[in-house]
Amino acid sequence: MIVRSGAGLRGVAAVAAAVGLTALVVTTAPLAAAAPPAGGWAPVDSAAIRPGVVTETAGGGACTSNFVFSSGDRVFLGQAAHCAGTGRATETNGCDAGSGPIGTPVTILARDGSERSGTLAYSSWLTMQETGERNENLCEFNDFALVELDPDDVADVNPTLPVFGGPTGLDTDGLALGEQVFSFGNSPLRMGVSQLSPKRGTSVGDAGEGWSHEVVTATPGVPGDSGSGYLGSDGRAFGLLSTLNLAPVPATNGVADLASALAFANANGGFDEPVELERGTEAFSADLLAG
Repeated sequence: MIVRSGAGLRGVAAVAAAVGLTALVVTTAPLAAAAPPAGGWAPVDSAAIRPGVVTETAGGGACTSNFVFSSGDRVFLGQAAHCAGTGRATETNGCDAGSGPIGTPVTILARDGSERSGTLAYSSWLTMQETGERNENLCEFNDFALVELDPDDVADVNPTLPVFGGPTGLDTDGLALGEQVFSFGNSPLRMGVSQLSPKRGTSVGDAGEGWSHEVVTATPGVPGDSGSGYLGSDGRAFGLLSTLNLAPVPATNGVADLASALAFANANGGFDEPVELERGTEAFSADLLAG
C-alpha cells in the first residue's frame, strides 16, 4: 500500500523505524554563488527562508519544502503537488486527485519564527489534468509543485540545504542501486526535535521507469516530511519525498524524480522563462555531524 506523505497530517499514522548504515563522509569543494537575485542571497546562517522550512497550503496539508527555484526574476520554493491535495491520503493518482487551484495561499513558516505568504504557482497534478495526461507513470509519480515567494521576501532566502549543504546541481541520470542519499525532513510530528530532521540512507530501486526512486533512510520520512528534497552521493538534487510505502516493504519512501518533474513543468507549465534549480552557497558534505 502507498500513501501520500504530506496528507498524513490529516490522518495517516506516522511510520517509525531505524536502519543501520555504514558511516560515510564525503565533502565537495565550495560552490560559487548560484545566480542570486540582485543584492545576493541572504547569509546562510541568518536566512529566514531555506530548503526544509515548513509550508502550510490552505485546504491542504503541512509539508517540507525541498529546494529553491527561479524563473527570470521570480523565486519559488518547491513542494510536493499533493501538499495542496483535497482528497484522501490514499489518492495517489495525480491525473484525477483533487487539489486546490493555482493561486491558493501558502503560509511559509520561516526559520526566524515569522510567517511569510506564498502562492501556489504551479502544480504537476493540475497541469496533468488540464493537458489530459494518461501516462500511468506520470499520473502516479509526477508529484511536484512550486510556491512563489513574495518579492519582498526574496532578500531573506538562501538555497542551501541544512546540515548537508548543496545542492551542487541537478541530477539528470538517476540513482545507482545502493547509492547513498541524503535528505532533511521537517515534519511537525517530530515536535521540534531537530536531531531527527537530517536523514541518510540508500537507494533500493526505481519505479515507474525512473519517475520514482525507492529509498530507505534512518529515520524514514513521515507525514509532514512530504516534498522534502533528496541529494545523491555527489550532492546533486535528485528528488522529493512523495509517498510512504506501507507495503510490500514497510518504512521505505517513494521519491519523485526531480529532473523529470522539472522538465515536465518547463514543457507544460506556461512559464515565460525556464524554471531552474538554484545551487546552494555552501559545500556539500555527507557528514551527518557537520552541523
